[in-house]
Amino acid sequence: MTGRLNSAQPYALGLFRIVIGLLFACHGAASLFGVLGGAGGDGSTISAGTWPGWYAAVIQLVGGGLVLLGLGTRAAAFLSSGSMAYAYFKVHQPEALWPMENGGEASAIFCWAMLLLVFTGSGAFGLDRLFAARGTSEDDKTSKRAPVAA
Repeated sequence: MTGRLNSAQPYALGLFRIVIGLLFACHGAASLFGVLGGAGGDGSTISAGTWPGWYAAVIQLVGGGLVLLGLGTRAAAFLSSGSMAYAYFKVHQPEALWPMENGGEASAIFCWAMLLLVFTGSGAFGLDRLFAARGTSEDDKTSKRAPVAA
């Protein structure tokens, strides 16, 4: 059973990355373009250049899109995770200690999900794997190191 689950791990990770990237990009699109309910749930947008909301929305849209596609996943996820950590500690946490009390559940979850992708990479179905496969020779493919397992 464990062997089968381990062999499916890259595919589960790839699907996780796609879902997280899509949801993250939707948050950015809502804030920037007023789609999907908009920034406040009323179809509104964030004014261009407004700190920190507009910049966070751009990071969400671009970072989420890159994570969704699996293109530069680790770098995009690192920047996205940092922006969500900032959002949690500067915007939500001063209101109350726990995410359930301060409305910061999404920021906390996205922060940790993106941080996980920094360490795991894109998994299956990512464009960065496709481009990496094109640029390697057969000797490089056979000499891959085994991943570190816990």
